[in-house]
Amino acid sequence: MCGERGRLPARILAIDFGLKRIGLAVSDALGLTAQGLPTLERINLERDIRRLCELVEEYSIERVILGNPTGHDGRPTPMSERVVEFGDKLRRRLPCPVELWDERLTSVQANRLLRASGMGIAKRQRAVDRVAATLLLQSYLDRLAFERERGCL
Repeated sequence: MCGERGRLPARILAIDFGLKRIGLAVSDALGLTAQGLPTLERINLERDIRRLCELVEEYSIERVILGNPTGHDGRPTPMSERVVEFGDKLRRRLPCPVELWDERLTSVQANRLLRASGMGIAKRQRAVDRVAATLLLQSYLDRLAFERERGCL
């Protein structure tokens, strides 16, 4: 992941793929923090991809991170196989790279944070995908910052 030195990080879109909803988050212009975007309620694949294309354009996204829910042992799961297929479809339509990123436990962590906030069950269910995408993206941004500190970027 070592890249050009001195270049400002590009905006990144994170996707927490689900069968009913897609959680979304975008990085700030400096590539330091992740902010959640409204959750995309799934209707059909074509509409979902069209909306993601719109977000890539709207936010000038240069990279998409797609959460890959592998098993605790790092092996593929039925859901991670669906994510890989979705990622392949995105790569054919988006003008930027799409990278799979380990998302083990982000949904668990998001639920824990929301429960601790005292949020009710209904609100928590609506927020969990956005929070999971934000946690996913923040872990990616933290990794980039670590690599910059080490002199790789």
